[in-house]
Amino acid sequence: MAEAGRICVTGAGGFVASWAVKLLLSQNYVVHGTVRGPGDEKNAHLKKLDKAPENLKLFKAELLDYDSLFASIKGCDGVFHVASPVPSTSVPNPEARIVELIQPAANGTLNVLKACSEAGIKRVIYVSSGAAVSLNPSWPKGQVKDESCWSDKDYCRATNNWYCLSKTEAESKAFEYAKGSGLDVVSVCPTLVFGPMLQSTINSSSLVLIKLLKEGYTSLENKLRMTVDVRDVAEALLLVYNKPEAEGRYICTAHMVKAQELVEKLKSIYPDYNYPKRQVIPSAFTEVRDEEHLSSEKLQRLGWSYRPLEETLVDSVESIKEAGLLN
Repeated sequence: MAEAGRICVTGAGGFVASWAVKLLLSQNYVVHGTVRGPGDEKNAHLKKLDKAPENLKLFKAELLDYDSLFASIKGCDGVFHVASPVPSTSVPNPEARIVELIQPAANGTLNVLKACSEAGIKRVIYVSSGAAVSLNPSWPKGQVKDESCWSDKDYCRATNNWYCLSKTEAESKAFEYAKGSGLDVVSVCPTLVFGPMLQSTINSSSLVLIKLLKEGYTSLENKLRMTVDVRDVAEALLLVYNKPEAEGRYICTAHMVKAQELVEKLKSIYPDYNYPKRQVIPSAFTEVRDEEHLSSEKLQRLGWSYRPLEETLVDSVESIKEAGLLN
């Protein structure tokens, strides 16, 4: 079958990116995947994907190394920029957070976009986050947040939400660059991403489920979670890439569920795990965040749909079990 096109996926070994690579290969795209170590065991799953031997090329690249990015992107039609720094354990001061998260996210994104301009890329899909939408205390109370809402950078700093700040900073810089350069950039902003893992390493959102199943917390804050399936995120990326009318930002979320409801759903299917002993009412700050209802209406108008929450939870848990992470 004829090649559908060539797409570079940055951070190809990660949770969302791996599913994007799998989907693209299934649709007869040739994929250039950037990873830090093409020979590393943690990227071995990519080489086992259907059509990978013929259509997947892994490139050693770093977000802050422009030349390595350009070499990966050259010859492609489009780019899915998925790679992003993920918060490590607590860092004692804001300056360290800026160095660890915010500068690599923003500067790395600009490197990718500059390489895209030089390589003549037709469209860039930037994977941002619902975190770049939701933290805005001046948004009208009770009003559902759409793509016109941006997280307030000063509020992110004041509340130590460094991941939110890094995603907001990087996405806003991406659109600034697009406006100045004429590069076609579209962003997708997923919320908390669940679903089966292709990779062998644990990603931060799958860890949320693992902890609910095995940590046996004495109590758990009953806060709102906005979730989406990783496979539906991958579908969203390809959808906005292929729709000529797609523009700007697209919130990607499917289900709003309180922590208690999530635990009860899991218990009804998997009764024998070490669930939290009791739920506690959210703090005042969490209640403010619980008003952050985001809408995927714009993405759905483009033709996107999502699977039931129960399907996502079952496939997530079965994947975690298969990986031996609940022993």
